Amino acid sequence: MATCPSGHDSASDDFCDVCGIRIGAAPAAAAAPAAACPQCGAARTGQFCESCGHDFTKATSGSLAPPPAATPPARATWTAVVTADRQYFDRVVATIGPGAPELGFPAYCPERRFPLSGTEVRVGRRSVSRGIDPEIDLTGPPADPGVSRLHALLVAEPDGTWSVVDPGSENGTFLNGNTIPANQAVALHDGDRIHLGAWTALTITRDLEVMGG
Repeated sequence: MATCPSGHDSASDDFCDVCGIRIGAAPAAAAAPAAACPQCGAARTGQFCESCGHDFTKATSGSLAPPPAATPPARATWTAVVTADRQYFDRVVATIGPGAPELGFPAYCPERRFPLSGTEVRVGRRSVSRGIDPEIDLTGPPADPGVSRLHALLVAEPDGTWSVVDPGSENGTFLNGNTIPANQAVALHDGDRIHLGAWTALTITRDLEVMGG
């Protein structure tokens, strides 16, 4: 009686009666153990680990890869840049007509920057008697005669943006060349221009600042 390479006793001396392997063939190699997942240790059953999803075709250091660094949040900072606008002044003078000679464009008006903060920023001219002390004080010099004591309000919105409101100024407020309705908040965007008085312009700027950077 012959013995096959797998150890079975066979009455046939050419092929095993039990497993069919050829008598005299080399012993069958032991099956290699299934590879363990380097991430969680589970046995490999395919390209991806059924426990953690690890891809066996990609190299790994044997430990979990660190999560990607979170992008620091950005905070918007808003600023009102005050200047004198000659083109706007010329349009005002043309609109007034005969009374225009009483107005004069300032020979010098330095640029002023006012960061917007809090919930409300008042624009106007200081008045001790009326108790008005606006955050953006246009009292001067140079003094714009067309600016009311409380001419406009810049209002912070819950989403971090700003709006402009004209509380009923005598000469009105213009946003990008259009008159805004009284007592109605109008949304502001980066680069918007607010005109008021005889020659005053407020350019609204929005910059993003990375927090924790």
